[in-house]
Amino acid sequence: MPRLVLLTEGFTGRTFELESERSTVGRLEDNTFQIPAPSVSGHHCEILLKDDVVTIRDLGATNGCFVNGEQITEKELGQGEIVRFGAIEARLEESKGPDKSGRKQLDQTSVLPQGVKLNDLEQGTQHITMSKGGPFKRKSTKGKLIWITIAAIVVVGVIGTLAYVFFLN
Repeated sequence: MPRLVLLTEGFTGRTFELESERSTVGRLEDNTFQIPAPSVSGHHCEILLKDDVVTIRDLGATNGCFVNGEQITEKELGQGEIVRFGAIEARLEESKGPDKSGRKQLDQTSVLPQGVKLNDLEQGTQHITMSKGGPFKRKSTKGKLIWITIAAIVVVGVIGTLAYVFFLN
């Protein structure tokens, strides 16, 4: 029986067995397979199973449905194909039942890293040596000196005028 195995980090290993003729995938709880991720639409797509043929059909999802990186509206899926619902990736596999020894076979699911990790950011950092003054130049004080000089001249002028008025009259 076919199944979808989620590959995206945070959902890794979750599986959805395709048991009925029609299954729905989406963010809302009323879907057959709920994927609570913001990039997944409320009712993202439907998966049809008829005579061991798996078909995926987009239900008008905002972020679309992709098979092996190609956006689709409807497509038959083959074993091992990668399906993407928004930013969540899954692979179509055949369910692994117990082998002849009675042990369950292990699948080859691997984690696909998503997003930026802090370690990636640290590897890309560059150390810059600043000059004595740093990258910012000190603001010029010429304008300030001009205003102080003008204020001093005005103050001296006012004092001189007052002295003239009081002592000479």
